[in-house]
Amino acid sequence: MTVHQEPAGWVKSSFSNQHNCVEFRCVEGGVEVRNSKRPDEATIRYTDSEWKAFVAGVKAGEFDI
Repeated sequence: MTVHQEPAGWVKSSFSNQHNCVEFRCVEGGVEVRNSKRPDEATIRYTDSEWKAFVAGVKAGEFDI
């Protein structure tokens, strides 16, 4: 997987298509997530520990279908 750096630090995965994607960026104390189709709307903010727990879950296969 590669990432594409968007303006203002937003990162989009190469697995996403151009119209349907979740983007993220690192902010002080955590990570912000937004819908790329609605970049001017509210974001969701996760603390460092919440984001690390999410990434660990992804790596452990907890979200596999």
